Amino acid sequence: MKLGDYYQSGRMGLSFELFPPKTPAGEAALMKHCGALMEFHPDVVTCTYGAGGSTREKTLEIVRQVKQKFGVPVASHLTCVGSTKQQLRDYLDAANRQQVDYIVALRGDPPRGEKKFRPVSDGLSHANELVSLIRSEYSHFGIAVGGYPEMHQEAPDPHIDLENLKRKVDAGADIVITQLFYNNEAFFVFRDRCDKIGLEVPLIPGILPVTNYSQVHRLASLCGANLPRRFVQALADCEDDAEQQFQIGVDYAIAQVNDLIQQQVAGMHFYVLNKSQAASAVLAALGRSEKTT
Repeated sequence: MKLGDYYQSGRMGLSFELFPPKTPAGEAALMKHCGALMEFHPDVVTCTYGAGGSTREKTLEIVRQVKQKFGVPVASHLTCVGSTKQQLRDYLDAANRQQVDYIVALRGDPPRGEKKFRPVSDGLSHANELVSLIRSEYSHFGIAVGGYPEMHQEAPDPHIDLENLKRKVDAGADIVITQLFYNNEAFFVFRDRCDKIGLEVPLIPGILPVTNYSQVHRLASLCGANLPRRFVQALADCEDDAEQQFQIGVDYAIAQVNDLIQQQVAGMHFYVLNKSQAASAVLAALGRSEKTT
């Protein structure tokens, strides 16, 4: 099935994003959480890829296990960071051998300790170049790319940021998955702006339920997501009560996702942080556990 087909009118596509665990115990726990998430019948499960290929083998191993164990289509992330064009081809060849279905094509963040992205010799500088390489040489892969409702942190202004997204779509991307956000109005404005410049691929909102106060500042520093002040204060007021914080975060995510559904988004992409509880609580509250087509 083509990647974009999961996000057609009248069909709510669903995907979950994982990251490669560092230990065998973490891997076992991840498979257990994946099993719980399968109750909600995801269309795709994706797995991130470390900068410079640091999790190359583990990423492919995780998606192989998920596909083999649960029979769900899988996508590997792939970034330009630290890789020559030939190394990217080598990874794509390996992904093909592992029967990966789709690629999430990203430029990637600069390695830790560096403020500016620098391509390696004979590497790629931008995600649209990676999309072009995949589309021209590995056309059987469906391709997802990233979009930024609140603007990429390195973009000088929203107009240039949107032009960068259009280049990725024009190069052959099938869908756009957004960075996480907590103000739906920012997403709706972003969607309108995408429509106005003729981006016709599905735009999928990225959702990460914030279930404890300690996540707030980390999220703000990592991706620049703006969290509503009242929501942050509600988490702070019960900082010593983990269960209450979890419920506040889940309730906020339920309201956020329900509003997005009411506004006819094409699907949903959950950043689950290798756990199932928060996403499961949100999706169960919205009645997703009964399989939809």
